[in-house]
Amino acid sequence: MNDNVVIALDAMGGDDAPDIVIKGVDIVRVQFPDARFLLFGDEKKLQPLLDKYPGVKSVSEIRHTDEAIKGEDKPSHALRKGRKSSMRLAIDAVRAGEAHGIVSAGNTGALMAMAKFSLRMLPGIKRPALASMLPSPTGETVMLDLGANVECDANNLVQFAVMGADFARAVLGRVPPRVGLLNVGSEELKGSDTIKEANERLRSIANPPFEYCGFIEGDDITRGVVDVVVTDGFTGNIALKAAEGVATLFTDFLTAGFKSSLMSKLGYLLARGGLRLLKDRLDPRAYNGGVFLGLNGVCVKSHGGTDGQGYSNAIAVAIEMISEGMIEKMIAHFKEFDVEIKASQAADDSTGDTASEVSEAEKIQ
Repeated sequence: MNDNVVIALDAMGGDDAPDIVIKGVDIVRVQFPDARFLLFGDEKKLQPLLDKYPGVKSVSEIRHTDEAIKGEDKPSHALRKGRKSSMRLAIDAVRAGEAHGIVSAGNTGALMAMAKFSLRMLPGIKRPALASMLPSPTGETVMLDLGANVECDANNLVQFAVMGADFARAVLGRVPPRVGLLNVGSEELKGSDTIKEANERLRSIANPPFEYCGFIEGDDITRGVVDVVVTDGFTGNIALKAAEGVATLFTDFLTAGFKSSLMSKLGYLLARGGLRLLKDRLDPRAYNGGVFLGLNGVCVKSHGGTDGQGYSNAIAVAIEMISEGMIEKMIAHFKEFDVEIKASQAADDSTGDTASEVSEAEKIQ
């Protein structure tokens, strides 16, 4: 790992902040002892926690602000009124070079709008994509976009494929990553014009930094047939929520079944070792840490309702991305494989159109 990785933390973001933030740092510092942390938040609330966790205190620095973005704040309000908030100051620390990445469990829409406004996009990329990991028989599968862009064109999907492959390579160690495009069928003639155009463009890339596997269907997402699932944010968000619902339903059915009779309870005692492994594999904390890919900086979104263990996993994702130099590799791949955004679409990219950024972020509130 690179020495002296510095992570800026929105210490006031999340349902149980700042407690989960400090607990998360206490867990992750053991795995990454060289990492350092900037804690943006209310010093009166943070200092007692640091006194309770001296190990965290030794690797952290408080940056005081008593302002925080609320869960119900709209991105437009956050951009206008949240310049001194813990979330914005943490993001700005990355822009200023004081930190290598930012982690927040706060308002998703506000985080996207603020990060895009402050950090800007990587050269040639117009839209960020929200990526995360799902369990599969082969380990984990990266899926994007999960809600940052409800509407996408073919060029967006091609860029998502490159970004997702770089993420899978950096965090999961997949070389080369296998990439699939989510569709209503695996046949070449199926799907919308946008999907079919994206498929053609992905197949036309010479020597891509990934193995393109073509179309995949919904039941392939968790089968491990690919390492990266690419789709638009509307479809991706629905698929993610459906998968989470099925996992919850499965565990509820399993629990009810083992409680249904005395013999079932005895069976549970015999099977509890295997069931514990199953529970660990389905534990959402293990996959906590959605990443806004395409930004000119590492920005990780933790689930707002997670605990310290889940938050530590989100921090670990950020550190691994930084350690692997993922941003630099992504820039190189976009230049090398000529998948930059079309000039006609990129005309307003460098202007940082605030209205456009807010409009996109409002959709993921």
